[in-house]
Amino acid sequence: MKEALHIWGGGILLLIIALVLTYQFVEPAPPNHLTLSTGGPSGAYHAFGQRYKAALAKQGVEVQLLQSKGSVENIERLESGKADVAFVQGGTAKTTQPDAEISGLASLYFEPFWVFLGANNPAEHLNDLKDQKIAIGGEGSGTRALALSLLSDNGVTAETATLLPFGGPEAAEALKAGTIDAAVFVTSPTSKTIKDLLTAKAVKLLPFERAEAYTRRHPFLSKVVLPHGVIDMAANLPATDIPLIAPAATLAAKTDLHPALTVLLLRAATEAHRPQGLLEEAGQFPSGRYVEFPLSSDARHFLENGPSFLERYLPFWAANLIDRLKIMLLPLLTLAIPLFKILPPAYRWRIRSRIYRWYKDLREIEEGIATSKADDCMKEFEDRLDAMEAEVREIKVPLSYADNLYSLRLHIDLIRRTISERSSFKE
Repeated sequence: MKEALHIWGGGILLLIIALVLTYQFVEPAPPNHLTLSTGGPSGAYHAFGQRYKAALAKQGVEVQLLQSKGSVENIERLESGKADVAFVQGGTAKTTQPDAEISGLASLYFEPFWVFLGANNPAEHLNDLKDQKIAIGGEGSGTRALALSLLSDNGVTAETATLLPFGGPEAAEALKAGTIDAAVFVTSPTSKTIKDLLTAKAVKLLPFERAEAYTRRHPFLSKVVLPHGVIDMAANLPATDIPLIAPAATLAAKTDLHPALTVLLLRAATEAHRPQGLLEEAGQFPSGRYVEFPLSSDARHFLENGPSFLERYLPFWAANLIDRLKIMLLPLLTLAIPLFKILPPAYRWRIRSRIYRWYKDLREIEEGIATSKADDCMKEFEDRLDAMEAEVREIKVPLSYADNLYSLRLHIDLIRRTISERSSFKE
């Protein structure tokens, strides 16, 4: 037992030292909490945020949702560290500070630039909105930032029109009441506000016949089509295909977001946005396209390859633990495999050496018997054999090595008989 402890204890100690050293390079465990900045309570961002929160809660991660005025405020929260993750509208990245440490995780869906007019408004293009009252979204919203840019392209500015700083349900109600001429929204067609306006008789949707021109001037925009009848087949809404322009809603995060949380967020995004939508093909989103911030390497890997083998079949905590500890496996296996090949032979050698070392003395005695002629020498050899046999009886070995010990005792007895036979021959 003592020999086994010496041999195997040293090997185990070496493995423990290797584990301690390699553990220094293991990534820290992911936090169980993150903050997601969404949008207004009635907007699509907040609705999707609630779905993300529910999905991550199943994996033991608590998500705190922060309502906001929109994308510009969301970017400010990422820059200041008040949020870990945020929904960001395409086209608003230009408001970011030059040294901002923000990464893109994925684009999620198209959110068209909706321009609704009063039912009797004759405008056919944005440049026809001069001298009109237009609700362009509140301060801090992505809607306002995009509206100011696109209206400016058409010569519609604060000098040529009345640009009102509110949006959402408030703008929709004002438009239906006739107190404003037009209202701008940037949101998903699943938004309650958009659904209400698309079915309201007092308003109409402005088609973007020049959609291709807008996408050439602003690469973050895409041309999409609201299909004929998709809103209400029975009422035939809309009555024709309506061309629109749309940035993509994206998910952005601080660059130091833990890779495991990136994967969890993208799994939630896949569940929420991969199905076919009114404007999107099935499987089109989430995507690495349309992302204005530098795409995170972890996000890129997920979007190109999907979840890892472990993530597909194991709970989040187990997959993450194995993934974090895998850096320890290679050096551990590199050390353990040869170590466990060497230790058993070393142990056998150690045990047998306690037996085999007597054979040197036994051979010397045998050679001395063959060359010696004096009886006194025979007596000396017998005494040496007696002492040797007494010490051999004290040797303790595992039962599996007992045959080697008994062989040694048989050989001692064989030499003793040789001495006895020689003494008898002389007589």
